[in-house]
Amino acid sequence: WLYEPGTRRVRQAPEFGFDQPLEGTFGAMTIDEDGLFNGSPERYNWKLIGKKEIFVPANAYKVNAANVKYDALLTPNHANPDFMRYEQRRVWAIEATLKPGFRHVYAKRVIYVDEDFWNMVVSDYYDGRGDVYKHSFINWFYAYDLKSTEIGASFYHDLTSGRYVAYQLFQQMPVGPVLNKGGLSEKNFTTAELGASGS
Repeated sequence: WLYEPGTRRVRQAPEFGFDQPLEGTFGAMTIDEDGLFNGSPERYNWKLIGKKEIFVPANAYKVNAANVKYDALLTPNHANPDFMRYEQRRVWAIEATLKPGFRHVYAKRVIYVDEDFWNMVVSDYYDGRGDVYKHSFINWFYAYDLKSTEIGASFYHDLTSGRYVAYQLFQQMPVGPVLNKGGLSEKNFTTAELGASGS
């Protein structure tokens, strides 16, 4: 369901998913690429490759700090490395290969899951020719006030065009995300509530 501010109506969203463009990314990301993989796994054959050690974003407090200015962080071709932090970590590699008879812009994905907190941290996306097409990563951080690991600044690099999408940036927003608000009930997830919220 979605709320359309122009008409002030709630309507059922058209079917969406898989490799349809993710709204707000100008076609640079797919719907199922959000969070490195999101949605139904049905179009892929999945295989656990195994455990390995690689350098991944970890304990990335600087890039997620409230005082980060986008003009300092978002440099041409890639984010400013002065804000990044990497560690050699144990990860589990998972390979997803497109099933015969299905179509998707990514014929194969290799996703790396951090062994310490079991979230996806890095992903490589391959085109139909078997070439690496995109490389993406998430800068997770531990939120001490919530006692949980939270998703942070994420970067999705198109290696063919040289452009990238910076996602999950909240530093210069008037109000950041509300994490673990609590006090929600089923009523909060109805179409009537969506219309009343105006968002």
